[in-house]
Amino acid sequence: MQAYIVRRLLQGIGVLLVMSFIIYGLLGLMPGDPIDLMIQADPNLTSADIARLKALYGLDRPILERYANWASAALSGDLGYSRQFSRPVLEVLVPRLGNTLLLMGASFVLAVAIALPLGVLAASRPGYLADRIVNLFCFAGISVPPFWLALLLIMLFAVTLGWLPAGGAAPAGMEAPGLADRLPYLVLPVITLTLASLAGLTRYLRASLIEAMREDYIRTARAKGAGEARVLWRHGVRNALIPVVTILALDFGTLFSGALITETMFAQPGMGKLIYDAIMNNDYNLALVGLLFATLVTLLANLTADIGYAKLDPRISYA
Repeated sequence: MQAYIVRRLLQGIGVLLVMSFIIYGLLGLMPGDPIDLMIQADPNLTSADIARLKALYGLDRPILERYANWASAALSGDLGYSRQFSRPVLEVLVPRLGNTLLLMGASFVLAVAIALPLGVLAASRPGYLADRIVNLFCFAGISVPPFWLALLLIMLFAVTLGWLPAGGAAPAGMEAPGLADRLPYLVLPVITLTLASLAGLTRYLRASLIEAMREDYIRTARAKGAGEARVLWRHGVRNALIPVVTILALDFGTLFSGALITETMFAQPGMGKLIYDAIMNNDYNLALVGLLFATLVTLLANLTADIGYAKLDPRISYA
């Protein structure tokens, strides 16, 4: 297992290098650059000023040379400056990364904790009343768009009842808010993200568990006199979780960088909105490093899923 993990980490480094080149090339080929934005802001700039600025930022060089310079600086720990914030990239990313981990981690844990008993309840007696209620709930959860759900929650809990704030990450004017100060601002976005992923996870687990309960080893366990609870949880759920772990790994990577709509609706300063704003404002360094962080999280989530396969099923070996 250790050799497999080391091999996967080395492969991940290769993937990050390839992705950094692809992302850098795509960002470099986008129409407009920081100099064009400066020209729009100050039409009095002369052609000599433009040429000097392009040489200063290295935009007059071929894209391969520019990428090589960026990669060598990044390997030495210098990820560059954010043009949008006029600060080092890491100083901008780290607070947003913490906000995203808190928001996405809470919604991810809640979705898994609720989807597991709901999926088992529905699959234990397929076609009965509990199964139909869970299926109806899941169908509604999949059908409702996240932005519409966010609007409904804001109107109910923030506007009508006044129990929770409509948006933001902390009370205005507070320099170093603690977790207790931030909790009221996390409730509505966490509920939105939880409900958005809960329905799909529940349906996946239900379908996988129904299929697992029809296997021969389930009949063998019952024939040997194992109790129904043991058959369901130890033999059925454990094997049904294997395909669900794959969905969880993919969902975690998506949540990390893809919750742009929810972060925008609730004014949450997270990674999704940061990457979007960086791309729209041609902040190359910030967009590039943010997308690479999202790639890294996805790779680590997939590696965790592979390790989970071996823990759930002893027949899976990476030796």
